[in-house]
Amino acid sequence: MEIRAATGDDVDAIRAVARASLGASYGHAITETVLEAAVDRWYDRDALGADIADDRVVFPVTVADGKVVGFAESYVVDRRERVGEIDWLHVHPDHRGEGVGTALLAHVEATLRERGVDRVEGAVLSANEAGTTFYEREGYERVDERLVDIGHDSFPEHRYRKTLSEGVAVEDAETVTTDDGTELHVALTESSRGSEGPFYVVYADPDHEERYGFRCGACGSLDVAVDTMERVVCNECGNRRKPARWDAAYL
Repeated sequence: MEIRAATGDDVDAIRAVARASLGASYGHAITETVLEAAVDRWYDRDALGADIADDRVVFPVTVADGKVVGFAESYVVDRRERVGEIDWLHVHPDHRGEGVGTALLAHVEATLRERGVDRVEGAVLSANEAGTTFYEREGYERVDERLVDIGHDSFPEHRYRKTLSEGVAVEDAETVTTDDGTELHVALTESSRGSEGPFYVVYADPDHEERYGFRCGACGSLDVAVDTMERVVCNECGNRRKPARWDAAYL
């Protein structure tokens, strides 16, 4: 078994692993039509190629007998501290139980640590029992739960966190005031990658129950638009986020 950086030649193999992994993890809870749409939408060949070529992205693959059998993707988000976000982690069902996921995660954590990351975060739908068990076994703490929409249904998603650096103080939120005096609450632990900087989730209440929108991490603007495909764009500086993926790690 070999772990190496993904290349453009791996794109079709990565898509095949993702499809097989999705079916094994969620076939009991999500329809075939939705799974196929997920592969086409989130594992688009051009988008995968761009991510693989991006030096800011950590994108290893595991190769066994000359074939890609697993892959992971993560990136660094600069908040009050440096956070590594795991976008996804897939292992082909024929190779589960062989330590592929553990080795991939260890590789990702080591690379992120070299880049000054203080903690790593990931998310798994609760329907993926193998995925939630995997994170907990690897020392991740479940810190949050939210509902995500998939097709016409909503599913609970668990968020996990693991600290890589000791003694790191983490601020969970920041309060900002708009020009008209409205007080809003920026969740510094809830962010997604944009082209120029992260987008932070903003709430109208301090308990983070009433969603308000997003704050651009590149320029600090609250003038952020979201379309029906959940693409996010800052109207102030042009920072953009691709459509939201409905899970962050599949095992």
